[in-house]
Amino acid sequence: MGWFVRFWSIVVVAARLRGECRQKNVGACVRERGVLTLSESAWAEAKRRADVIRPLAEQTTVEANAADQAARQLGISKRQVYRLVRRYRSGDSLVTDLTPGRPPGGKGKSRVALEVDTIVSDVIKTLYLARQKRSLAVIVREVRMRCSQAGYRAPSRNTIRSRIGRLDPKTIARKREGGEAARKLTPSVGSTLQPCAPLDLVQIDHTVIDVIVVEETSREPIGRPSLTLAIDVFTRCIVGMLLTLEAPSATSVGLCLAHVVTDKAVWLERLGISEMTWTMHGKPKVIHLDNAPEFKSEALKRGCEQHGIERNYRPKKQPHFGSIIERVIGTAMTKVHELPGTTFSNIEERGSYDSEARAVLTLRELEKWLVLAIGTYHESMHSTLWGTPAACWKKCIATQKIYAVTNETAFLIDFLPVVRRSITRTGFLIDHITYYADVLKPWIASRDRLEKFIIRRDPRDLSRVWVLDPESKNYFDIPYRALSRPPVTLWEHRKAMENLRKQGGEQVDEPAIFRMIEQMREITETAAKERKRARRDKTRRSHLSKIANDVDLAVPNDEVGQGKKLKIFDVEDWVDTVDTPVPNDGVGRKIKPFDVEEW
Repeated sequence: MGWFVRFWSIVVVAARLRGECRQKNVGACVRERGVLTLSESAWAEAKRRADVIRPLAEQTTVEANAADQAARQLGISKRQVYRLVRRYRSGDSLVTDLTPGRPPGGKGKSRVALEVDTIVSDVIKTLYLARQKRSLAVIVREVRMRCSQAGYRAPSRNTIRSRIGRLDPKTIARKREGGEAARKLTPSVGSTLQPCAPLDLVQIDHTVIDVIVVEETSREPIGRPSLTLAIDVFTRCIVGMLLTLEAPSATSVGLCLAHVVTDKAVWLERLGISEMTWTMHGKPKVIHLDNAPEFKSEALKRGCEQHGIERNYRPKKQPHFGSIIERVIGTAMTKVHELPGTTFSNIEERGSYDSEARAVLTLRELEKWLVLAIGTYHESMHSTLWGTPAACWKKCIATQKIYAVTNETAFLIDFLPVVRRSITRTGFLIDHITYYADVLKPWIASRDRLEKFIIRRDPRDLSRVWVLDPESKNYFDIPYRALSRPPVTLWEHRKAMENLRKQGGEQVDEPAIFRMIEQMREITETAAKERKRARRDKTRRSHLSKIANDVDLAVPNDEVGQGKKLKIFDVEDWVDTVDTPVPNDGVGRKIKPFDVEEW
């Protein structure tokens, strides 16, 4: 009979364990039976009991004399000895089968009246688990007030704190902080693509840099630039970057991809960097992106399809799928916090630090600093690679082929924003600006039979567009119809149209737009104290054609004709605010200062 009871006891325990494991959705579950969790005193008592009870349990029948002797050794009653024997036989015949039991009640069990318990639960649910995030003191006060009104004895502060402490942390985070905070408490599930070679998978993302840059001439602060980074997941090498004052857009992604595929030697030379090399470049097979709108533009979609680049998007609200690029950007921001003019990560970190007053770096200087930081990163030990990213890249490309782009300009065009327009007798009209070239004449003649053309333009320079020939599939460079117009940015163009509409213009035309842009530039260039927005506008268009700065102005030769340029003489201007003697016309009236044309 004893073996039958013992057998079914084991079956019941096993079934209970399987049920617990099934509820927790795990494949295998092994219960800890106290080998490590028991205290020293409890383990010693269980071992002392096992030494006495084990010989009795192994006997077929426990005699009364043996039970009395065991009771005297253990300091318990005879009935308890028989109970321990049954426990030992029904268990697994282990020391932990004889551990001292806990008395009823105590830790983990409520001693509060049911009515008071209902009040506490209601207050926690309605007040504590809310976005207003009320403190423990508020909850305690509310519970005491409701208990007093109902005529019950209020529980202690520790009881209420203990009740809150038993709540699910994810529930607390979701109710008080929101879904984003609760997501951080949820285990990361799923898997990302696993690359097997360089450029198999490139992750791209944007961020606003935590540092304020200054304008090149006035050295006044103009704001925080945006950084776009691309990292090769296999070698952990940064293969492309873009630093701009513009907000992240589809153009930023295209320019960053163009930087990924191009040889960076010429670019480094233009930055004046000769002490480092950046050899990582090539066409990626897959780019891994988040779900931002700029990553789902038509230009990016068509450009990737054109060049055989697969787009892979991380699941929504799951940033851990882009952990590599996120970690690199976080590391970069940590280094940026060492620069003067940093804004740090938040207001609390910044404290009383005046970021604008401390800002000294221009956009170009910050770009150069970032490039040198990337070079340092490439030559530093990486814990995942057991080596440096640069060494890993060099080793991989020695045995594996990297696909390059033959025409880098064409690659960039394929990622520029797309507009569609029909051709007219005067050319293409895009946002009140007309573009024309002689190559358009055959299309103008047959314009009635042609559909809208695909046109691409660079928002940084609207002086030209690229028009796709529907037959030859070649892009033609089409300039302004009025070649005298200056290059402008898309931002300047939109701002001019906005100002014209504010002035109540019935019709917005091209001459009015360019006149407004010239007025805006004059105000921006000649202001004695540039405002932050004006300084930012000036830097935005600093990349446009600088022909005017490169022209060698004609300077007269000396009278001898030796070809030497004369030194420009100094001119003293008369200013009305300065008290200086001024000649008169003989009747006491002062003569106005004449205008002097300076070279």
